[in-house]
Amino acid sequence: MLLSIIFITTVNFTALAVTKIENTNIFSAVDGIFQKLVVILEKIIFFDIAGFPLIVLWLILGEILLTFRMGFINIRGFKHAIDIVRGKYDSPEDEGEVTHFQALATAISGTVGIGNVAGVAIAIQLGGPGAVFWMTIGGLFGMTGKFTECTLGLKYRKIYSDGSIAGGPMYYLSKGLANMGLRAMGQGMATLFAFFCGLSTLVGASIFQTNQSYIAVSNVIPGLSNWVYGAIVAILVAIVILGGMKRIGTVAGSLVPTMAVIYIVACLWILGINFTEILPAFGKIFTEAFSPSAVVAGGFVTTFSIGLRRSAYSNEAGLGTASIPHASAKTNEPIREGIVALLEPFIDTVIICNMTALVIVITGVYQDSREGIDGVKMTADAFASVFSWFPYVLAFAVFLFAFSTMIGTAYQGIISWNYLFGSQTTIIPKIIYILGVIIGANVSVGAALYFTDMMLLAMAFPNLIGCYLMSGEVASDLKNYRRCINAECRF
Repeated sequence: MLLSIIFITTVNFTALAVTKIENTNIFSAVDGIFQKLVVILEKIIFFDIAGFPLIVLWLILGEILLTFRMGFINIRGFKHAIDIVRGKYDSPEDEGEVTHFQALATAISGTVGIGNVAGVAIAIQLGGPGAVFWMTIGGLFGMTGKFTECTLGLKYRKIYSDGSIAGGPMYYLSKGLANMGLRAMGQGMATLFAFFCGLSTLVGASIFQTNQSYIAVSNVIPGLSNWVYGAIVAILVAIVILGGMKRIGTVAGSLVPTMAVIYIVACLWILGINFTEILPAFGKIFTEAFSPSAVVAGGFVTTFSIGLRRSAYSNEAGLGTASIPHASAKTNEPIREGIVALLEPFIDTVIICNMTALVIVITGVYQDSREGIDGVKMTADAFASVFSWFPYVLAFAVFLFAFSTMIGTAYQGIISWNYLFGSQTTIIPKIIYILGVIIGANVSVGAALYFTDMMLLAMAFPNLIGCYLMSGEVASDLKNYRRCINAECRF
């Protein structure tokens, strides 16, 4: 209840502060509000031990422990996951709103986005090329984190009388821990997660995604109005999210493969031209992972920390958010959906993020010290250094990335809101999100990026505690699934 009041107060405080500022300064006021929040929250969420942020250690150690506990399901279940996504085990009698593929696409749409384009560039700029190595390590172990949380998300989902579904950490923390005799603890952590998730998605993600996509698009369409772009994107987002999970799943199922193919082909084109530079680039990434260049302030600690932070932002493994859309999958077998989910960090971080990183490292644009050459602009310059017209391809890909992420994170925010305040007020988070899209095109992202990072990482505390406590339950379910599955399906 207390966190619910704080959530509403934060939104109201933002709205009140903005309305008191003249129109010419309204968006700088929003950025100022984020800056004040960041100063307060940074001391709590990024508390460090021997130079390493506690939250970063919490994430990577948790995912390593889960990987051993689940018998390296991230490797052993890979082929089986592909078979499931292909529809080999679909049954029309299973309860749910979307197919395995649509659930995967919706979850990926919330992770494969600006983090794969701007996030990688930011990681390299702040932590050097070596940060990409730690991003990859985070993605590989994160596959098990996704498996665990998405298995629990579907197992403890809530199915309403109209067939609609709600699931995610809020539900498996409250129900699962209650089954273990930890009802009060479970309810408290569920509320805490919903609070952090709501702030991250409804207040932070919409602003950051629109902001970075506007930079990419305006780079190829000079004179494009912030207001016009923000309004157009807001209308498109509204059309999708107002239609509910089924419409979100349908759009994501069409959009995600398209955007992924466009971006991957563009990256492969550049890498093909610079084929001889790929191995040296990998060598530089690996070498600087342990011995970063002198220009990286903080050395190894910074490289390690930045890499894992950007990995968490990019694929969201261990944060619990992916379990929200996966809970809507048409299946009665939680383990099966968990196995599908482990593909996300592999696609997001191991493949797409590394392609972006190779393009940036090979072209050398990260060494440019010009002011403003960061984020999506750095990646655009990397593409432009090969072909002048490539930024147009990138701009289109970035728009699709951002749009798909917006509809994915919007759904996560709505489910979190409904958990805190009830489904009768669902229109309110949708309006908040749409307004955030408009604001994002008109502000300097600045503190909004750090605010979003903090809220995302904060979700890992309650989520991973629940995953640890229920890991025995998931491991037992996995064992039974492997025992009972048809011999030809065994992995």
